[in-house]
Amino acid sequence: MKSPLIFAVRSSALFVCMFLPMAQTSSAQAPVSYASVTQLNTLLANLQQSDQAAVADLSKLRIDKWKTDGTTKRQVQGDVQSLLRNLQDALPGLVNELRAAPEDLALTFKVYHNLDALHDVLRSVAETAGAFAPREEFQPLANDANSLDAVRLSMADRVQSLATAKEAELGRLRSQLQAAQAAAAAAPPKKIVVDDTEPAKKPAKAKKKTAKPAPAQGDQAPQQAAPPKQ
Repeated sequence: MKSPLIFAVRSSALFVCMFLPMAQTSSAQAPVSYASVTQLNTLLANLQQSDQAAVADLSKLRIDKWKTDGTTKRQVQGDVQSLLRNLQDALPGLVNELRAAPEDLALTFKVYHNLDALHDVLRSVAETAGAFAPREEFQPLANDANSLDAVRLSMADRVQSLATAKEAELGRLRSQLQAAQAAAAAAPPKKIVVDDTEPAKKPAKAKKKTAKPAPAQGDQAPQQAAPPKQ
């Protein structure tokens, strides 16, 4: 049965992940503290140890020798193959991404969600081994499930802490936005005067006719004499 903390982690993380891009675009990314990096490195070191131990113990299982029916054996074999693929491929890739972004809430929650699924399947395999497998195969698996569960709970605590910090950041940004909106509403509106009256038209000036100067006497053409009457 899941604890109330797990449900609180999931709800808080999902809420913040939805609104996190707004916070990241509204403010500069804060530097990661030394304490936060140290906590994450310790957590990931424990996770790596649990991962390696689980891979080694799962690889040693002789499921075909278990005292159970063929259907149960095939089911366990499928679960073991799924666990090995995740522990050897998917989980290391997520861990490397998280090392590069220690306080990425969405990525931290993704690692936690993967650990939650891994723990459920590994616990189921361990319980089946306890019923049908030799003790030397069952006990290591039970220890691996307990170890992985401890890392899972630590990751849940970190998700909760990051979610709380991001929610506080969103609250601060929301308050700043409301204050800016209130200040803009209180400011007096700017008056813009628009003069739409047409300017008076100036009367058109009459054009003065200039008289052509009379030709000078010396410039007049000589008149032709009338022909003599006969």
